[in-house]
Amino acid sequence: MKILFAASEIFPYAKSGGLGDVAQALPYALNKHLDIVRVMPLYGFINKSLLQKNDLSFSVELGENSHDISIFTDEYNGVHTYFIDSCVFSENEDFYTTKSGGYSNENPSFGLFCRAIVELAKELHVDIVHLNDWHTALAALWIKEQELNIKTVFTIHNLAYQGIFEKEILKQLGIDEKYFTMQGLEFYDKVSFIKAGIAFSDLVTTVSPQYSKEILTEQYGCGLHSFLSCHSKKLSGILNGIDYELFDPKTDTALESVFDSNKIELKNVNKKALLSELNLEDSNRATFVMVSRLVEQKGFGLLIDSLDKILSKELNLVILADGAGTYKHKLENIAEMYENFYLHLGYDEDFSHRIYAGADFLLMPSLFEPCGLNQMIAMRYGAVPIVHAVGGLLDTVHEDDKECCGEGIVFSELSKEVFISAIDRALDTYKDTKKMKNIIRFNMSCDFSFDKSALLYSKLYNRLLT
Repeated sequence: MKILFAASEIFPYAKSGGLGDVAQALPYALNKHLDIVRVMPLYGFINKSLLQKNDLSFSVELGENSHDISIFTDEYNGVHTYFIDSCVFSENEDFYTTKSGGYSNENPSFGLFCRAIVELAKELHVDIVHLNDWHTALAALWIKEQELNIKTVFTIHNLAYQGIFEKEILKQLGIDEKYFTMQGLEFYDKVSFIKAGIAFSDLVTTVSPQYSKEILTEQYGCGLHSFLSCHSKKLSGILNGIDYELFDPKTDTALESVFDSNKIELKNVNKKALLSELNLEDSNRATFVMVSRLVEQKGFGLLIDSLDKILSKELNLVILADGAGTYKHKLENIAEMYENFYLHLGYDEDFSHRIYAGADFLLMPSLFEPCGLNQMIAMRYGAVPIVHAVGGLLDTVHEDDKECCGEGIVFSELSKEVFISAIDRALDTYKDTKKMKNIIRFNMSCDFSFDKSALLYSKLYNRLLT
């Protein structure tokens, strides 16, 4: 069995969020059980000189235009990655923007990527193509249309991002208008790429069991709940995991001091080092952190409304956030007012590891969360998560329940009062040193690696081929 795993980003080559981590870690875990290779676009910021030029090349037709594709390759952690090289991608110095600065929905670049996925799958004689999110979804349509002997699995990482295009994109990509129906690509008189992945793939997965149920509801279905219900028989949820080699406090070179569940007192060394680095005082205070993108989904509206109350308490707060806009300016203004609040805008992988290792609690007040990786990373590094009871957070974090792996503070209502109450419960837990240590040890003993998920995906693949 040979699998082609397709994603718009794969760590360490490109990463804007959890998709990049998953596209690295899941194939790595799957590689222990089957033959798997990956494919992604060759963006302009990726250094070609570090890759190998492959003899394989081909042309793809998109409407009236022909595009020459070259292939580059590399190997990371024993997994082979193919890079689709075209001027459409090489001019991009950011993940999802064009050279002119427009968002990728304004050009057919990911339509080209989908075409190239299909051609590469044929060249490599793969049995299954595993597609991820809207950037890869059209490949499922074209595989079905060409009646190829290739099965498809489509994973929804976040239904809020659907790849919505004007209807004219059909002609640009050479897609027959017969697909522009409610059962096909039509979405409020526009074209939805993600609908192609749902409608034409053989199986559809989400990144947590809870999210697979939530997207069938009007509240979380992003306008597609009825459409998804029609395809519910091929829908299932498989929980994401994290790379236990990349996120390992026993070996992490980014930390001031390595530690494990038997030496959690060394975690305090990292806390003191972090506070010293950020000029924050009093390491006896609880340290709360947030590592996130600056988007509404992550609960920044609720957080900002609550910050004055939170920062009046005996605690330190550290936020590492990537993004721009209104939330950025509001956070900057608040950070100037409080000495116990440190804000770092942008993203720094090593710094994020030091934050997890130095934190007592991680804040995740997400409005919705398909899976979430941060809470798993935090527990791996001995930080207790405070989460909204939704999606993958509900699957992985439990309050006062030792029968389920993952213990933290869970709140079920998105209100300032309930959120503050959760933080107060965290502060009470922090004062109970014995309870705090027991939670940390318990969480660090939990297995949130991709090993379990890889076995479930292997069974899914086998099911397709029998």
